[in-house]
Amino acid sequence: MTRQLYLSTALLAGLMASLPVAAQQKLLPAQSELAFSAKQMGVPMTGYFKKFDAQISFDTSKLATSKVAFTVDMGSATLGSKEADSELPTATWFNVPKFPQASFTSSGIKALGAGKFEVAGQLSIKGQVQNVQVPLTMTQTGALTVATGVLPIKRLAFKIGDGEWADTSMVADDVQVRFKLSLTGVGKL
Repeated sequence: MTRQLYLSTALLAGLMASLPVAAQQKLLPAQSELAFSAKQMGVPMTGYFKKFDAQISFDTSKLATSKVAFTVDMGSATLGSKEADSELPTATWFNVPKFPQASFTSSGIKALGAGKFEVAGQLSIKGQVQNVQVPLTMTQTGALTVATGVLPIKRLAFKIGDGEWADTSMVADDVQVRFKLSLTGVGKL
């Protein structure tokens, strides 16, 4: 009986080793960018998040089971000035001590043709959750896949800029979240 179990285990291990292994899909943070832009008193301003990560399972032939989970370290936000950067983590803006991360979790992906997709899901920032549709374009060069897009959001829907900053004549409610995500392991589009 032990010999049969050993032979069965060895056969199963051999079969599994011969199966093709799906390439693991990974985000390349050093080649990626996550930015946000809005207007303060009519003047455009752009900030960046320095730390973010994604877990991706994307297959154009299996979009129904494809998934994206994205997290952003809110404490990594910068507008490029010490004064502004010291304000961003406060309770009025991102409230980093209470909400250190923002997240996006997909619920569905739809192909629109010509490398364009729409990713539906839930965006959570500062404890506020909104259903969003994220338009993106994917291109491939060799083993590298780049997903780019712009997601418009309303900052007040996420309670970003509470109190006196809720006045949209000071800081516009409209924010554009721009992304360029470099990925490896994605199959042919």
